[in-house]
Amino acid sequence: MTQNEIDSPKAFLSYSWTSSDHEAWVLQLATDLEESGVHVIIDKWDLREGADKYAFMEKMVTDKSIRKVIVICDRTYAEKADGRMGGVGTETQIISQELYSQVDATDQEQKFVAVIAEKDEKSNPYIPTFLKSRIYIDMADPQSRSENLEQLLRWIFDQPLYKRPERGKPPVYLFEDRKISLGTTALYRQAAEALRQNKGTAYGLCRDYFDTFAENFEKFRIEPEKGREFDDQVIENLESFLPYRDEVVDLFMTIIRYRPNAEMYEVVHHFFERILPYGYWPAGQSTWNAWGSDNFKFILNELFLYAIAALIKDRRFDGTNELFERDYYFRTGSAEAPDDGMAPFIYFVGSFRVLARRNERLKLRRLNLAADIFKERSKRVDLTFVDIMQADFLAYLRSELQPANSSHFKFIWWPHTLIYTTFGHHAPFEIFARAQSVRFFDQMKIALGITKKDCLLNLNEDFRSGKRKVPKWEFDSIDPAALMNLDKIATKP
Repeated sequence: MTQNEIDSPKAFLSYSWTSSDHEAWVLQLATDLEESGVHVIIDKWDLREGADKYAFMEKMVTDKSIRKVIVICDRTYAEKADGRMGGVGTETQIISQELYSQVDATDQEQKFVAVIAEKDEKSNPYIPTFLKSRIYIDMADPQSRSENLEQLLRWIFDQPLYKRPERGKPPVYLFEDRKISLGTTALYRQAAEALRQNKGTAYGLCRDYFDTFAENFEKFRIEPEKGREFDDQVIENLESFLPYRDEVVDLFMTIIRYRPNAEMYEVVHHFFERILPYGYWPAGQSTWNAWGSDNFKFILNELFLYAIAALIKDRRFDGTNELFERDYYFRTGSAEAPDDGMAPFIYFVGSFRVLARRNERLKLRRLNLAADIFKERSKRVDLTFVDIMQADFLAYLRSELQPANSSHFKFIWWPHTLIYTTFGHHAPFEIFARAQSVRFFDQMKIALGITKKDCLLNLNEDFRSGKRKVPKWEFDSIDPAALMNLDKIATKP
């Protein structure tokens, strides 16, 4: 097929010589198609005096270069094609069953279409018997003619309105022996609906949801499989958790929007308190694989960041401070639990040794594979990857704003996602850009746990002097002063 045949496909119009009005209708359709890029073939334009009209007709139907045959159906056409008015041969523009059958059945589906020009008193289309089983284009109604002309053109050019999407890969869980279920989905719907309707049961339903989540979270613990790389298992495990991550984040956002009070912040805090131990050496277990809880560590890190991001997004800086300021009870018995049993929020960040191993094993040469995975999983529209980076940066600053000799903060919050701020200039994060306003800064400073701008100036001086180290990946490091818009904070009314 030539490019010209693709760009200007040939289409033959078959119609009856019913009346001068009908012929004018057909010629107008032919003109519309011609002006829309179709090479229209019709007896009025292409059948010359002395030509063999029967040979012309047969060629139009059987010639491979004629890609489309448009059958204009009115009452006269249907009756003559069905042989009830003296045969078809008296009119060269009407296709008979015999001639139609000369075309291969497969080609018939692509080559012929019935265009309805007239209907009976019951609004049934007049159409030849041999075309009745085919889908037709209705152009009998003048009011819908323009819309159906588009339908006809799409058929001629093989450009359907609805196209099959690109076929993707089947979800991994379809081929797993069993899908991990936390049994929380029904509880989520009930809790979310109660929050939206401001029902008194909302508090209890949210507690039930988070308690069920925490109790069943153990189902995501990975048992090493013989013959499989453990890091492959971790990646699959994280993928299977995604629906539950989005479910719990949806509930976070519903709480923040409809019930942002101290009572509900307590519910969220208690939830994080209950799931924190999953990321560490289980109590009462004498031997332990150092990578054994890395999937939980990643999930804890991700959920905490999404909670902070959701609170910031809705300007709930008091709730943000609640998650940063209050410690989390870490049950005794675990080798990694703090001595006094109370852990600061930095326990929700992880080093993910299994991902470092994966990076090395597969020779991925990534500076921070965890950051890449965080980014790949950030598909939400309401909380973007930039929102997650902003939350990560806030958590990092909050940990660094603690006194340098604080025994409670033996290590800092490592902001994995901020590696993406090192690739060229990165503008200040939104809340710091808005903090140029004194009024806004006074609102958001509670999320940082400070009372005045000097706290940030002093922290930046520690960064500059080397007293505090800035996160670095090989030769790239973040620029805290630029990310927090330090020079302009609280400079405007």
